[in-house]
Amino acid sequence: MNDRTDAEAVAALAADLVRIDSRSFVSNLPVADRIEPLLAGFAVERLDFQDAAGVAKRVLVAHRGGPGGLALSGHMDTVPDTGWEEDPFSARLDGEGRMHGLGTADMKGPLAACIVAARGLPADVPATLLITTDEETTKAGAALIAAQSDLARRAALRGIIVAEPTGLAPVRGHRGTVNFTAVASGSQAHSSTGAGVNANLALIPFLVEMRALHDRLREDRAGWDEAYEPPFPDFNIVIDNHGTAINVTVARATARMKFRYSRGLDPAPVIAAVQDAADRAGLALSFVVDGSPPELPADHPLVAAAVAATGKPAGTVPFGTDATRLNALAPCVVLGPGDIGVAHTPREHVAVAELAAAVPLFRALLAGR
Repeated sequence: MNDRTDAEAVAALAADLVRIDSRSFVSNLPVADRIEPLLAGFAVERLDFQDAAGVAKRVLVAHRGGPGGLALSGHMDTVPDTGWEEDPFSARLDGEGRMHGLGTADMKGPLAACIVAARGLPADVPATLLITTDEETTKAGAALIAAQSDLARRAALRGIIVAEPTGLAPVRGHRGTVNFTAVASGSQAHSSTGAGVNANLALIPFLVEMRALHDRLREDRAGWDEAYEPPFPDFNIVIDNHGTAINVTVARATARMKFRYSRGLDPAPVIAAVQDAADRAGLALSFVVDGSPPELPADHPLVAAAVAATGKPAGTVPFGTDATRLNALAPCVVLGPGDIGVAHTPREHVAVAELAAAVPLFRALLAGR
């Protein structure tokens, strides 16, 4: 394909994908069904699963050529459309060459660039696509590929490019996460009767300790990693009373915490601190360690190839990607078109020219040029 055809193809495919609703709480099968016919000539592996709510999901692994090449990876799901005042599925083009819509940057636009790049390579050039879902929630799709994909293992990958929006600058490492859920139980009643038990009363002492832990992580420089911006680890707290009205005692109160940490920081003391606080408050606590933080040295061959291809230095970022799971298959670099600063906002957009620029870049990396 020539550059003009590539640019048209990636814009058209990105728009098609954006117009299909695949927020993480709905099935992504319509997106997978749109993509699979594009993979003619590739061996294709479908991995189906149901999420925790019983919603049908599918991931796709596609491979062509011999073993020992690189993979391009993108996810099909998006965050919810919170705050959008225009149609989030419009894929609207503005007068400045930008496509607007949910997932344009994170990451249906970059995923389209991966697919167009792989399709345009000669058939004898090894090319693999790892197309996941639920990246925005549990990373279950990437975990499934890492654990169960026979095709990905037969590809014997020497590296994976995770095409999250980085402005086409290579990222050699990012933080991993531990996701906590703490639940306090009470009993529901009309609050005027004095008969109910408000679950928040058990949650409050726990939250006091979580606030202290949050502040300690920001203030204790022993846990900082100066390779990241910000250097301190993130500890975010979200509280949910599950829609309880103001005149009803809370039967269930949930606190969810996301702890982000770099490879150089041991998460065990933080996990222990949260568990101890939950035990003291009488809360039920569960947590998931989301894989391992991907971080390659600056002189790693995959990093060096990405730096040479882009002409940009490799850095680190505080956000997370499917690389926390996919690095069990092969070393990962994060590199893709778009701006993470507009992702997860009602202003999400991507420059179509940047999507087009990603195609020859991805193709050159796959071809080893």
